[in-house]
Amino acid sequence: MKYSICKSPIFLCCTICFLIVGCNRKKSTTDAGAISFDVPAVQPVVPIINEASGIADSKINPGYAWAEEDSGNPPQLYLLNHNGKVLKTIYIKGATNVDWEDIALAPGPDAAKSYLYIAEIGDNDGVHATSAFYRFEEPLASTDSVRIFDKVTFAYPDGPRDAEAFVVEEATKDIYIISKRDSKSRLYKISWPYSIITLNTAVFIQELPYNGVVSAALSIDGKGMIVKTYPQLFYYSRLPGETIAQTLKKDYTSLSYQLEPQGEAVGFAQDNSGFYTISEKGNSDAQVLYFYKKK
Repeated sequence: MKYSICKSPIFLCCTICFLIVGCNRKKSTTDAGAISFDVPAVQPVVPIINEASGIADSKINPGYAWAEEDSGNPPQLYLLNHNGKVLKTIYIKGATNVDWEDIALAPGPDAAKSYLYIAEIGDNDGVHATSAFYRFEEPLASTDSVRIFDKVTFAYPDGPRDAEAFVVEEATKDIYIISKRDSKSRLYKISWPYSIITLNTAVFIQELPYNGVVSAALSIDGKGMIVKTYPQLFYYSRLPGETIAQTLKKDYTSLSYQLEPQGEAVGFAQDNSGFYTISEKGNSDAQVLYFYKKK
């Protein structure tokens, strides 16, 4: 994590400005959704997951969440107890982890099942002609490896992008991707039904009023969305039938956030009681799982 201190003679800029985020001067609203969360509960992660870049609460394994690592780590998922203990790792046989950057539990081809989506969308140098999502049925805790998955390969319409955040819209199953390193983060969409055989083309939708987005998550009831940067959490309220694009045009609430060494993951609890964050280990000697309970 890199940051610098902003200096201004009238002291109106942000105290800490991350190099890829910049100073965010957009005014947030305190009543956008009228929601708040408690100071986070802290659970040490044992053993440490060195480069956690995504988290998704499990549906078929209550009390556990899925976590992934980025940048060349093995193609595997961690099944993490809500108390911070890693139960096991599950290998995704045949997949590669060039730069996995987010994960989500969302609808898929069979409406009766839940699916994990792993985002192979990181591209620090902006050189990858294509990016991809791995999609497969959520495994049980007894699973040792996943051997069957779909790969949704896509390209951006305006050249390679480094991205670390996405959500799958529950009603349409459209995939929305948010870029990281643009001067303003850009929102792209891959419309359902997307191909698992031929190359898909993402469509540019709109810019956001900030940049440096590293994760995003939808609440289980669909009524809320969090977009995460390194120093901030932006909460958006959602109305029934509202698209992700419509949601992200609305005002947001800036949530209180316990700054992490390199926090790149956020995910809502399955029971809608709050949300989790987890970070890379960075230079710290410990790693924790944070849970922000809804008030």
